[in-house]
Amino acid sequence: MADAPRSSHAYLVGGGIASLAAAAFLVRDADFPGERIHILEELPIAGGSMDGRGEPAGYVTRGGRMLEEEAYTCLWNLLETIPTLTDETVSVREEITEFNAKWPTDARARLIGRGTTILDAADYGLDTRDRLELTRLLVLPEAVIGARRIEDFFSPHFFATNFWTMWRTTFAFQNWHSAIELKRYLLRFMQEFPRMHTLAGVRRTRLNQFDSIIRPLRTWLEARGVVFEYGVRVTDVDFTTEDGVRRAQRLRLERDGHPDTCELGVDDYAFLTLGSMTADAAYGSDDTAPELVRTKRDGGWRLWETLASKADDFGRPTTFNGNVDEAKWESFTLTLRDPLLLHRIEELSGNLPGTGALMTFKDSNWLMSVVVPHAPHFDGQPADVCTVWGYGLFTDRDGDFVGKPMAEATGREILTELLGHLGMSDIEEQVAATTTVIPVMMPYITSQFAPRTVHDRPPVIPRGSANFAFLGQFTEIPEDVVFTVEYSVRGAMHAVYGLFGLDNREIPGIYHALADPTTAFEVLRAALA
Repeated sequence: MADAPRSSHAYLVGGGIASLAAAAFLVRDADFPGERIHILEELPIAGGSMDGRGEPAGYVTRGGRMLEEEAYTCLWNLLETIPTLTDETVSVREEITEFNAKWPTDARARLIGRGTTILDAADYGLDTRDRLELTRLLVLPEAVIGARRIEDFFSPHFFATNFWTMWRTTFAFQNWHSAIELKRYLLRFMQEFPRMHTLAGVRRTRLNQFDSIIRPLRTWLEARGVVFEYGVRVTDVDFTTEDGVRRAQRLRLERDGHPDTCELGVDDYAFLTLGSMTADAAYGSDDTAPELVRTKRDGGWRLWETLASKADDFGRPTTFNGNVDEAKWESFTLTLRDPLLLHRIEELSGNLPGTGALMTFKDSNWLMSVVVPHAPHFDGQPADVCTVWGYGLFTDRDGDFVGKPMAEATGREILTELLGHLGMSDIEEQVAATTTVIPVMMPYITSQFAPRTVHDRPPVIPRGSANFAFLGQFTEIPEDVVFTVEYSVRGAMHAVYGLFGLDNREIPGIYHALADPTTAFEVLRAALA
């Protein structure tokens, strides 16, 4: 398959980072003609969950991603060859390295307690039993752990520790999430264990990830002829099986709302993104709370549900989209047109914007966390405008200052809650007059953390596949961790290299922190402190 005819076409379903990465690997590594690559996206813009844009009222990003030096080997491999939009001689990878050298992360207020007390986050609070429980989880095979939850492996004391508060809010874990996923995260990011209290291992992009990663990648692909087809929703795929070989034969789709089909020739390929963590995301405003959509309204899961009914090894989407209350949380973006709040946060935290990473209010009923990014965070952002991003893990609990669940709170009420935890209620009237808050409810944002078995996620390249692969956060890649950009990019690399037989190219290995004696010693010292 490495010698695919030059007449071949590749169809990539979905315009998120997985499809964009797969297209880049097709061009760069498989020598596939760009003009024969078609990215089919329902929305009028590429990027998928990696968004970042200015609304008429203010800026908004649904999520804030923290990158990591050692673990993100496939992402760095990709971005090393993608130039920035401002200087084609500088790669996106180089820009990220330079930005973080200038603005290194060193959180001085990682945890904030009642009365705006800066807690000693370096005191992880782990006792002997906590350490033994962590060790037990790490040594158990995934087949033994199965679909059990995190709370099945730990005592109440563990969940009250500073360590768990920092770990869960850094990666958005709930106690009821998959114990397998926690184990993978612990192994994958063990190098962060000694620096969890400062998040010194975090790497950030110069702007939000849409402007700093998606736009340069899209521009690079377009310059090589890759075709972006917007307004296209793929609803089904027809497959054939002959002598154990399976082929994608036809894409069934809606183009601008009208039924259509795309026939796949014998030399054509299909890359299918499964599921969506940001499906049915709903936006609120200063005056309205975002709707919690439970009815799969936008169809983000429909393709996978349809495909899963055709073959036992195409995964089980109901494992991940069947419990909104265990998957949802809510984020919010503040657009500040007056520097007062920003200055007060600097005084409290001891961090300049862009150097502090997450600040978590440990005793918050919503378990609220916020981060102040370096400005500008959006392309074209005025010099006198700044932003703050935050989220709450417990959206159904009454707030400490507004007396209602986060899920029912307007943007203005979220601002009231935040200012209360910051001890800055005295400036609420002034801040509110010059601030816009856009909240976003995401019903499936941590759905990939749902307790699961080995059969619930399909492999990137299913058994016997000759011309199709699965992409995204709901495929199975041994040892790697979902809810990361790295997972989507690594999956894309596996898909392209596997289908095209690129044995001469090596996929970067999974980083194992404990294989390094120095790192292992630092981890042990932090755990015993």
